[in-house]
Amino acid sequence: MFQNLKMKFFQFMQGRYGGNDGLNIGLLAIYLVLAILKTFIRNGFAGWIIYLLSMAVLIYSVFRMFSKNIPARQAENAKFMRFWYKIKPKLVLVKDRVKDIKTKRYRTCPHCKNVLRLPYKRGKHNVRCPKCGKDFSVRII
Repeated sequence: MFQNLKMKFFQFMQGRYGGNDGLNIGLLAIYLVLAILKTFIRNGFAGWIIYLLSMAVLIYSVFRMFSKNIPARQAENAKFMRFWYKIKPKLVLVKDRVKDIKTKRYRTCPHCKNVLRLPYKRGKHNVRCPKCGKDFSVRII
């Protein structure tokens, strides 16, 4: 019985996108964040807005999974991945800064704008940028 049901589902999904890509994973993550946020916001109007937004994200994700227009879904995913690869290093840097807050300090080189991870030593220090090789001073409080 389950084998028959499984085969029918495979036949139904034949020619459909399926949607296990970066955009669908991002949409489902946004849905989870909004659903968790909804549990904390009990206000009538704001709660409804968050609920409707989360349902719209979930419906769009399901639509993408069952869509037969595969080139359009791949183009959407490619556009999202270009956007994601631009912001991902910034998010990783924020995560690292939070993780290293007790032992490291992050400073930007004034010459090449490279972000340097420095040991947490109080006072004024001279630092050489490994990217451009120029010296500058930093003050860690």
